[in-house]
Amino acid sequence: MPARELIEPTPGDKRYVRRDDQGQFKEVADVGKASAADQKRQAKAKSKPGYGDKGDR
Repeated sequence: MPARELIEPTPGDKRYVRRDDQGQFKEVADVGKASAADQKRQAKAKSKPGYGDKGDR
């Protein structure tokens, strides 16, 4: 699975996205909610840069 990338479709609206093999969006997450969720829990496993949301899986 590719790393998530940061996009800003409109000014002030930042999102993390993952793309499939065809380049279409597979997962989309709002930056504010994703960052808040990441900070609320302690990861049990290390993850590579760009895969921070996959650390506990």
